[in-house]
Amino acid sequence: MVKSALSRLMTTDSSLASLVLRVPTGIIFMAHGSQKLFGAFGGYGLEGTGQWMASIGIEPGYLMALLSGSGEFFGGLAILIGLLTRPAAAVLAFTMLVAILTVHIGNGLFASNNGYEYALALLTIAASLVITGGGKLSLDRLLSPARHDS
Repeated sequence: MVKSALSRLMTTDSSLASLVLRVPTGIIFMAHGSQKLFGAFGGYGLEGTGQWMASIGIEPGYLMALLSGSGEFFGGLAILIGLLTRPAAAVLAFTMLVAILTVHIGNGLFASNNGYEYALALLTIAASLVITGGGKLSLDRLLSPARHDS
C-alpha cells in the first residue's frame, strides 16, 4: 500500500515541459527560503523573518518563519531535482496562497505595489507541477516503477 501510494505520487510523463517550470521555480523558491532560514541574499534569517511575521499577525512568528522558509528551501530543492515533485509543489502552492492572503491581497495585483502578482505566478506554476509531476528529466521519473510515456 505504501509502495502504491509512493508510486502514484512519483508517476509522471516523458514531457520536458515540467523541466522548463521546475528549474527556474526551484531556484527562486530555494533563494527565498534561504533568505528566511539563513539570512542569505539580503534576507533577515529566522529571527528577523519571525519578528516580521509576528508583527503582521502570523503567530508564532519564529515557527511560521521556520515552516515557510523550510517549505520554500526544501520544496524548491525537491522540485528543482524533480523528487516527490507533486507533494513538494503542493506545499509551495499552499505557501504562496498563504502569502497572497496574509501579505499581498490588500495591495492589489501589481508587484510594484507589493501586490499578489508574483506570488500568484508562483502559485500557478506550483499548481501546474502538482498536476503534471516532474516530467522526463526528474528523479521521480527515474525512480518510479510505474513510468509511462504519454
